[in-house]
Amino acid sequence: MGTTTAERPSGFDAFNALCPSRRLLDTIGDKWVSLAIVALGLRGPLRYSELASQIEGVSQKMLTQSLRKMERDGLLIRTVTPSVPVRTDYELTPLGQTLLPVLGHLKAWAEEHMPEVDAARTAYDGRP
Repeated sequence: MGTTTAERPSGFDAFNALCPSRRLLDTIGDKWVSLAIVALGLRGPLRYSELASQIEGVSQKMLTQSLRKMERDGLLIRTVTPSVPVRTDYELTPLGQTLLPVLGHLKAWAEEHMPEVDAARTAYDGRP
């Protein structure tokens, strides 16, 4: 049997439609957020342009939105250095770093099992 919300140490239950942890899962489950976390975890602090070049295909708008969500949730620190041009660096907080093992494994799993997934997709798409 499952545990009740009262039995959970945090008191949160993502299976509950009203639980605020669902919003956090939305953020963490976003591909741009998860890739940004892994990139920052592997490379350390990065400037915006360096991060954008690490994550091919992300638009400026989506990267900016993702970074703002991450900052709001306490997953990264944004440091602005007044210079010409202004320098903005991003780095994971200790809280953000706790996601590295999970998201790093998820990225590695996706890369390792992509041939099997492609085969399953091809078989599914070929069904009558």
